Amino acid sequence: MSRRADRLFQIVQILRSRRVSTAALLAERLEVSERTIYRDIRDLSLSGVPIEGEAGCGYRLLPGYDLPPLMFTPGEVEAVIAAIRLVKTWSGESLAQAAGTAQEKLLGILTSQRRRVAEQCRILSPDFNKYPQVKTWFDVFHAAIGKLEVIHVSYKDEKGRLSHRELHPLGLTFWGEVWLLVAWCTVREDYRSFRLDRCLSVTATGKHFTERADRSLAHFISLQQQSGCLPDIKKPIGE
Repeated sequence: MSRRADRLFQIVQILRSRRVSTAALLAERLEVSERTIYRDIRDLSLSGVPIEGEAGCGYRLLPGYDLPPLMFTPGEVEAVIAAIRLVKTWSGESLAQAAGTAQEKLLGILTSQRRRVAEQCRILSPDFNKYPQVKTWFDVFHAAIGKLEVIHVSYKDEKGRLSHRELHPLGLTFWGEVWLLVAWCTVREDYRSFRLDRCLSVTATGKHFTERADRSLAHFISLQQQSGCLPDIKKPIGE
């Protein structure tokens, strides 16, 4: 596929993912001049792609337009395969299975040339099974985050002290070989993070919580950015 054909396809992809896209944004994303974008938009419109808008105001793709089958560059294929392998190795069983079926679907739509790129990818993610229980905890936390379900955790900190917490799970973060749960702790009435490999038991309570602006993953991240600190995997925040 020529560079221009690839660029035209990418323009359609960007237009489809945004309400309005300016020529300046498209030019920056695709590393070309705005004049090139104006010409590409005109050619796409003439070919039947339903683009609405004008220079200086922005463009949008009218609803109902179906894209042709996905076309990946070799770099995109390798990036997706590498990401899938990481998820299959380090996440829970449920997400790993979903990654496996996603890989099958990806291989099914690739051209023979791109399929060879995927199959020959040398970015590996070996599983040393260092924390086998973490995969189970990951599945419970992952499901609870989606359902906004309160979780009860028995936890042993760095010094071996045991505690029992009721948590509002907000997100999971990966630090090399270690997963951290970011949560609102009802005992401390504050954000806390917990290493999954230090959890002794994890139980879904069946109770649910409502995520608030001041008790959310976005707010937690904002606070960390403001303070200029990041969680220490050896001693998660607020143990």
